Amino acid sequence: MKKPDITIPEYKKIRVIVDTDAACEADDPFAIVQALLSPKLIVEGIIAEHYNEEGSTRKSLDEIRTILRLMEMDVPAYAGQPGPLTSCPDEVSEGVNFIISEARKNAVSPLYILCQGAITNVAMALRTAPDIKGRIRIIWIGTHGAGNVEAPFREFNAGNDVTAANEVLSSGADIWLVPSDVYTTVTVGLAELKVKVAPCGEIGRHLYENMIEYNMSEGAGWTQGESWSLGDSPAIAIAINPGCGRFILAPAPHVKEDTSSEYKSDNPTIRIYKDVDSRYILEDLYAKLKLSAESI
Repeated sequence: MKKPDITIPEYKKIRVIVDTDAACEADDPFAIVQALLSPKLIVEGIIAEHYNEEGSTRKSLDEIRTILRLMEMDVPAYAGQPGPLTSCPDEVSEGVNFIISEARKNAVSPLYILCQGAITNVAMALRTAPDIKGRIRIIWIGTHGAGNVEAPFREFNAGNDVTAANEVLSSGADIWLVPSDVYTTVTVGLAELKVKVAPCGEIGRHLYENMIEYNMSEGAGWTQGESWSLGDSPAIAIAINPGCGRFILAPAPHVKEDTSSEYKSDNPTIRIYKDVDSRYILEDLYAKLKLSAESI
């Protein structure tokens, strides 16, 4: 499978790393595929993120490799940290070393790290190599946003490593944050996926069947039954088009243990998205899948 034949100026392309807990829920693979099919994004590699379960990094890596195999794409994939920072404070994974080496390659333009899970790998990279802070731009799906916000539910990504979340948010790195009240709005129906995704080759079938399988599992008890939120996809869409949503500049939140947000005036100012264009995000994915499947 190839990227769709859409020509864009070379100088507008950006280098990215996708950091993903790909085996955790069914939405991560959709985001990975959208990144791989986007002409603007030069995907240097994909890093498996844990989801605070034993063996979860390896499961995520296996799913990443399944996606790459079905798409017949040769993109490096690496295992990240095996668990939260507190569980492996001295271990530096191959994925973290990859972030560091890629960030140091080019000091002119930032390396985008598109984070759709816990942010442990980025936190460990900043711990290990503080010099890369000014060379990366982090787009993260996580937290309940700015200010004092009581947690309406335990926010999964920040909650899987609260220590890492606060280290990154307070680091002074260039962060574009997509909080829970924004990423949950990218809603899609299962019927829509059956019509627009399932027919698009082996990868389309995998995305759809993986979604149906997860929707039928005990872990999906929180869903509405025949719909889903492709909550990780904004990380990709914002990298492609930063203007696909409105944002504010505000102090980064401090994440409490229950994942509530706490205002902290001395935290650095970051970009925080207040909404995203779901129509753009979803139709971009559908069109790229269709064009790529037709070119096989």
